[in-house]
Amino acid sequence: MGKRWCVRVCLRLAVYPWGYLLYSHSLNISGIVPDVLHDRYRLAMTTAFTITYDYLCPFARIANVTLVDMLGEGADWDVTFSPFSLAQNHRSESEPAVWDDERAIDEARGVRALNWSLAVRDGSPSRFPSFHRAVFEARHGRGADIDDERVLRSIAEDVDLDADSIARRVASGVPMETLRDEHRSLVEDHAVFGVPTFIAAGEAVFVRFMESDARDDLARVVDMIGWTNLNEFKRTRIPR
Repeated sequence: MGKRWCVRVCLRLAVYPWGYLLYSHSLNISGIVPDVLHDRYRLAMTTAFTITYDYLCPFARIANVTLVDMLGEGADWDVTFSPFSLAQNHRSESEPAVWDDERAIDEARGVRALNWSLAVRDGSPSRFPSFHRAVFEARHGRGADIDDERVLRSIAEDVDLDADSIARRVASGVPMETLRDEHRSLVEDHAVFGVPTFIAAGEAVFVRFMESDARDDLARVVDMIGWTNLNEFKRTRIPR
């Protein structure tokens, strides 16, 4: 009887793979489910992923700020925050890339803020979540001009960072090189075209959350990244 029950469950899970998550977690029978299911739906169990950001985007704000808050509350995820320049994405092929344009950090929207964020992320990683959240809130909560270095300095100081040290890192050109390398990798390796995009185990998904403080929505998206049979699910109108 036990063996037949196991076979029926495994067959049912092969047809309804999301049932695997329900059974393996609530009934603790993951040991009897074929390893191929663990591998095929590994992303639903994955806790490591990348999220893209540009401070100009309100949808990136919702996802990134919610994620920072969840991590601060103990969410067991290994997250990489990776910049994707919307200014670069909107440039024509005849224009120089923002990282090759000496005027870009002063003239291209969002580029200075991305450089400062990378200087913090790679130079003072423990303070990055606070800085990251604060820049989004300054831009979208208060309407601050995050292309103004004075605004970024104020944000840095508010989260106990040395603004002069960050400015020196940015002036070194290293953050701009990092922006170049990571933006190119996102485009070439994952066909990223916007923010926020979630990336895990080779799968990349562009997402828009419509409500702030989207904890449940974000957790659901992380679980769904591996559901590759669903390519697009887009509402024809916003239910607001």
